[in-house]
Order: sequence, then C-alpha cells, then structure tokens
Amino acid sequence: MQDECEPEFSAGHPERPDAADGGGHGHSHDHGIGSGSGTPGTATAKHRKRLILVLSITLGVFVVQVVGAFISNSLSLLADAGHMLTDATGVAIALIASLIAGLPATSKRTFGYLRVEVLAALVNGIVLGVIAVVILVQAISRFGAEVEVHSGPMLVAAVIGAVANLVSLLILQAGQKESLNVRGAYLEVLGDLLGSVAVIIAGVIIMLTGWNTVDQIASILIALLIFPRAISLLRDVVDVLLEASPKNIDVDAARDHMLAVPGVTEVHDVHAWTITSGVPAFSAHVTVSDAAWSERDYHAILDELRACLHEHFDTSHVTLQLEPASHGENSSHARA
Repeated sequence: MQDECEPEFSAGHPERPDAADGGGHGHSHDHGIGSGSGTPGTATAKHRKRLILVLSITLGVFVVQVVGAFISNSLSLLADAGHMLTDATGVAIALIASLIAGLPATSKRTFGYLRVEVLAALVNGIVLGVIAVVILVQAISRFGAEVEVHSGPMLVAAVIGAVANLVSLLILQAGQKESLNVRGAYLEVLGDLLGSVAVIIAGVIIMLTGWNTVDQIASILIALLIFPRAISLLRDVVDVLLEASPKNIDVDAARDHMLAVPGVTEVHDVHAWTITSGVPAFSAHVTVSDAAWSERDYHAILDELRACLHEHFDTSHVTLQLEPASHGENSSHARA
C-alpha cells in the first residue's frame, strides 16, 4: 500500500520543510540525546517536581507510621511504614538518577548517563522484593506468639497513610505512563494505599473482636501485594537493558511503512530499542532504486522516511543509512 506514507516533499521543491529531528541538509543535528543543553531530555526529568512533592509526603507519613507502629505494637503498620521508606528511597534514587542522566555526553559515553535512570529502577525493584521477603518472614515468625495490638493508634496512623498515598497517586498519575522511575514510584504508592487499607481493616477487626492474629495476616497480604509490582518493574527494566523493541514500535509494521515510500526497494538491519524511559531509538539501512536516487532529492527521501516513522511510531531519534541499489551490487562484485 502506498497511501500510508505518501511523499510529502518533491525534489527541488523550494518550500520543502526540513525534518524536525535533523536528518537532511540545513537541519539541526541536536537530537536531544545527551546534548547537555539543560533541557530535560528524559521522561523522569519532566516530572521531577512531582517526585519531590511525593518524596516529602512519603517521608512525613513514614515518621507517623513508625511512631504509630511502636505505640500500637502493630507489625502490619510497621510493614507499611517499611514500605513507605522503600517508596521514599525509590523516589530519591529516581530524582538523583534524573539529575545524573542530564549530564552531557562525552566521547567515551556517547549517550551520556541516560541509562542511570534504568539502573535506578533496577535497584528499586530489587529493594521492593527484599522488603516483601522480610515482611513475610516477620509475619510468619509471629504466629503462635501472644502479641497485643493497640487498635486506636494503629487506625489513626493507617488512615493518615491512606490519605497521603491517595494524594501522592493523584500527583504521579500524569507521569507514570512515560517514565519507568515515575511508574515505579506510582506502583509503590498504589501498593502502599492498598497496604494502608489492609491495616485499617485489621485495626477495625482488632478493635471489634480483639483478634490480634489479623495483624500478621494483614502483614502477609502487604508482602504479597509488593511482589507482583517488583516483578513488573524488573521485567520492564530487563527489557530496556536487553534492548527489546519498545512497546509502541512494531518493527515489522515500521519496515512496511518505510517500503511504502516511493523509490525504497529494501529495508534491512532494522533495530528498535529504548535508551531510557521516554527515549526510544530506531535505526535501519534503506536501499533506494537508482532511478529514484537520481530523479529525486536524496534529502527528500530521507525526510519522508523520518516523517513516516515519526507519524506512525512517534519515534524521533532515528538513524537511517540510505544507499542506491547499485551500491549493493558493486559491493557484492567487490567481495566476489
């Protein structure tokens, strides 16, 4: 089908616009990766103020819950407080990583430090898993022991935590689909909200029935809530580190769209990966027929390919190697 990537420019057209991402003549060559321009280039950096606000709220609630846990002797509240501390640590790591990721690229680190954000998300996921194991072990060790839990302080601290977590969720909602680190923080706060609800329910049951064992049960539920979130975050991090294709890029579909550009005869050596959250990248070798190569402006073909990829796959960081069909034939003869 030729209608999906119709030519937008013609050779020699005096008013042909330049591609926004810098592929043709007269274009800017700043693709926004490790440029050191000071403009936030990563998804986490865009939401830095939100993360700072959530960090402040989380640390405040952590203190309240720790005090409440010791006063009430509630393991589930202490577990929720520990999870809040994990949240705070994760957000702090994300903030530090976003600052480091903004450092300019060098000749030895051509992408700068963008991957630091992904490594921070990796640490965050591992810490989540460790916290879940510790909570689970502590909850199991309490079974059979006579433990008195004071439901009043327990409920007050849990309600404060639930309200704070709800506010934090609303703050992070806008950025959780764009950044792994923001998503990690969002998932942690969501788990905290559910954990606070579990503590509230346990506190009400203890207040009405005196059944203290429900505190351990709530602790186990909190641990089980943490595990899937840790696995989900780690899976996304591994995809980035293994340079899997971004979820919004169908490589086969991208190749088909590029082949629809007039004159393109072959697209090979196609690669799509994620440098860091919100920064997908794409590269390919493109063969153009000799007739199209001579009849049309080389830059027009390149710009059409870039515009096609940007329109259909929202990919701006594109590297394309264009070559006429005869070049491949000559290379084959030379190798023979």
